Amino acid sequence: MSLIDLVLYGVVLVSGFLHSPFVLVIFAGLGAYLGKVAVETIPFTRRIIERREAAAREGSR
Repeated sequence: MSLIDLVLYGVVLVSGFLHSPFVLVIFAGLGAYLGKVAVETIPFTRRIIERREAAAREGSR
C-alpha cells in the first residue's frame, strides 16, 4: 500500500467525522494544543516570541 493510499483513507475518514460538530470541536482543540506544543518546542519560534516579549517590556518602560 502506497503512502498516497494512506493519506486518501485519512482524508475520507476525517471528512466523514467533520459532519458532527462535536468531532469538529475536538479536532479544533487538538489542533490548538499541538500548535502550542510546536511553538514551545521549536527553538526558532521560541526565540522570536522571547524577542517580542522583551521588546514589549522595553517599550512599556
